Formats: sequence, structure tokens, C-alpha cells
Amino acid sequence: MSSPAAPSARTVLAVVVTVLSWASAFVAIRGVGEDLSPGALALGRLLVGTAVLGLLLAGRGWVAPDRREWVLLAVCGVGWFGVYNLALNAAEQHLDAGTTAMLVNIGPILIAVLAGWLLGEGFPSWLVVGVAVAFAGVLLIGLATRGADVDLLGVVLCVVAAVTYAIGVVAQKPLLRRLPGLQVTFTACAIGAVCCLPWAGALARDLGTAPAGSIAGMVYLGVVPTALAFSTWAYALTRMDAGRLGVTTYLVPPLVILLGWGLLDEVPPALAVVGGAVCLTGVALSRRGAPRRSAAARAEPVPAGT
Repeated sequence: MSSPAAPSARTVLAVVVTVLSWASAFVAIRGVGEDLSPGALALGRLLVGTAVLGLLLAGRGWVAPDRREWVLLAVCGVGWFGVYNLALNAAEQHLDAGTTAMLVNIGPILIAVLAGWLLGEGFPSWLVVGVAVAFAGVLLIGLATRGADVDLLGVVLCVVAAVTYAIGVVAQKPLLRRLPGLQVTFTACAIGAVCCLPWAGALARDLGTAPAGSIAGMVYLGVVPTALAFSTWAYALTRMDAGRLGVTTYLVPPLVILLGWGLLDEVPPALAVVGGAVCLTGVALSRRGAPRRSAAARAEPVPAGT
């Protein structure tokens, strides 16, 4: 076993862009939720994202997916892009942005477990320690907001979002071993948009009454947290283990709290700041002792049935 592999500057930048973009999404969804219903917002966001990704993909060529890859694309598209967006939008009708981000953030734990089990990434000791410490930080943030009104339906929707997010990431990882990341993201986003077509009527009605700021917010969600961030995520995922990359999203809740504080006038309790610091510590610990894998090992296909 060789020394731990340090991520390249481009990979680090991709992770930073992804985390910042996804953090902003929680606040944007909360901001436009009064004017756009969950299904309408999901469809509008995915249609914009698909259009932008299609433009970026134009002229780059197309690698034909095989049958197994189409199945994984469907799992990723329906779960992560379709169900996840619907559940997240609906959850933020019941919970504030910071609380939603903290609850959805059980996703990285599920990713680490599923990736270790299904993708053969195993359970390195530092990854387990990092996950435990980061989760403790999430619990501290939860304790800090325990005085807020918590809607049970919102909590359930957050859990649904976390589960579909984790399944989507694990389904996406083997796709990136042969298919270009941009193509995978475009295809999954388009599949998610098709899943949300039953809300086309709601989108048309909401767009007719929504103020320009909310429509701009929907477009932002499609361009930045969807088209840009999912592309940078796919770029990073081809160069990092799914479990280890998933833990970096523990940075999202502290960022959402800060953004909510500045943009939504939601002041975070002091304990939430402590919890955010613990989350950062967990992310740092999870990156210790990562074994460096060869290019051949990264390209090795996952056994059928996973």
C-alpha cells in the first residue's frame, strides 16, 4: 500500500464549487417556495439544468451506454434528480433551510456504507472515525435548533431525500468509469425532468403568478446547483472514492446556516457554530490514511448486480 493520494488542485476546486453551490440551493429553495410549488420547482429546475447541460455536451460526442449502464442511469435520474428534488422542495415547505440541510446530511453516512458494501471501497478506519465525528457535529447542530418548530412530515421528506441522494451517488460511481461525467449528468438530469412532467401544469400556473425574483431563483437552481454543481461533482467523483467524497458534503449545513443567517434572517445558535466546526473536523479526519489506488484499480468494473 502506497502513501495517501493528495487530490489535485482541480479536484479540490470541483469539490469547493459543488459544496458552495449545493449550500446555496437550500436557501434558494426556501426563498422561492412561497411562489413555486414543490413539483413545479423541481420540473422547472431540471428543465433548465437539462438545457444547460445539453448545450455543454453539444459537439463532445456520445458514448453509447450498455444495458446495465442504462439501468444505473435510470436509478440515478429517478432517485437523485427526480425523487430527491421533489422531496427536498416539499421538505422546505415544512422546515427551515438549515434544519433541512442538517437532516438531509445523513446522506453521506448512507453513501459511505453503500459504497463500502456495493462498490468494494471498504471501511477504512479513518473514514469510519471521520463519519462518526462529522455525524456528532450534525447532532450538535440539531440540538442547537431543537427549539424550532419541527414538522414530522418535513423530517420524513428529508429522510427520503437523503436515501435517494445516497442511492444516486452509488449508482453514479460505476457509470463514471466508462461514460463521460457530463454525459452521465445530462442523461440523469433529463430522466429526472421526465419523471417530473406530471407537474407541467402546475409549473405553467405558478410561472404565471410568480414574481420575477422567484423565477430567477428557479433558473439559478437549474444553472448553478444543478448543471454546474452536478458536473463538478461528477468530475470529483471520478477521482475520489464515493464514500470519502460524500463526507465532504458535511460542509453544507454550516454554510447553509451562515447563508440563512445573512439572506433569510435566521440567526444560528452558538451551539450550531460548534457543531459546524465538529463537522469540519470530521471531514478532515476522513481524508487521513486514504490508500492510493492505481488507475487500473479505479477502472476495474463493479461486478454485475451491484
